[in-house]
Amino acid sequence: MSDAPRLTPILDYFRHLQAHICRHLAEVDPHAPWVDDRWERAEGGGGRSRVLKGGAVFEQAGVNFSHVRGARLPQTASARRAELAGRSFEATGVSLVIHPLNPHVPSSHANVRFFLAEKPGEVPVWWFGGGFDLTPYYGVEADCVHWHENARRVCEPFGEDVYPRFKAGCDEYFFLKHRNESRGVGGLFFDDLNAWGFERCFEFVRRVGDGYLDGFGPIVERRKDTPYTPSQRDFQLYRRGRYVEFNLLYDRGTLFGLQSGGRTESILMSMPPLVRWEYNHQPQPGSPEAELVERFLQPRDWLNPSARHQG
Repeated sequence: MSDAPRLTPILDYFRHLQAHICRHLAEVDPHAPWVDDRWERAEGGGGRSRVLKGGAVFEQAGVNFSHVRGARLPQTASARRAELAGRSFEATGVSLVIHPLNPHVPSSHANVRFFLAEKPGEVPVWWFGGGFDLTPYYGVEADCVHWHENARRVCEPFGEDVYPRFKAGCDEYFFLKHRNESRGVGGLFFDDLNAWGFERCFEFVRRVGDGYLDGFGPIVERRKDTPYTPSQRDFQLYRRGRYVEFNLLYDRGTLFGLQSGGRTESILMSMPPLVRWEYNHQPQPGSPEAELVERFLQPRDWLNPSARHQG
């Protein structure tokens, strides 16, 4: 079998993944209303955005599938690889962001994507990207360990170096430089993945997509019924501000979507429905709120027992 990139099976898998994740969310939060929005893009392509709103478990959860085409790669894509400037492109992916109602349940993000850049007379250039990450508001060590154990299991068939490499990539990418803190406790992040050949790379992307709920689902079940106070809810809304800051300042997917003429509603569905900022917020020393930044929002090796308790 040729190892040339094949778009049709990727599109089939991404549509299946969107449906699978939405079914799971509906099972966990069965009475929550959904918005199901199919859209087209003037330059070419379109997608389907499915958004759960105002649930008892998930305050908002968006799962977006897109497949777009264009005559020229946007600046965010070509800036990192100047040789791609002027090529036509196709980009497809599934991106999801889940913002639970309960402050004891983390927010979470995942995406898998594929880019194909072409130019007459030249060999097509393609790559996969994606990953998943976790953003708690109240840190629980067992949840962090479970999350990273699952990430390591996803990577194991592809080599011992894969989890450490993509875990480090996640720590580096989801870092708010202006705050000098991580957005969350990390996970996996990879981009420009093509060195293994198409079939092997596509297999890895499927493992990432299929493995996401194995990491996030058990955490939701453990924490969704935990009692919480109004002050804990306020802290959750305050910390969601960091999520907004990252997405608008650094997130490549957001910038790519906006620069490529993507659908704004679908691009910004990652934003939490409620959020607040507070000037110079200082949590009480020794509180769970202070511990979040001091212990959990610093890159660490969660699978090394001696490193878990470092503060």
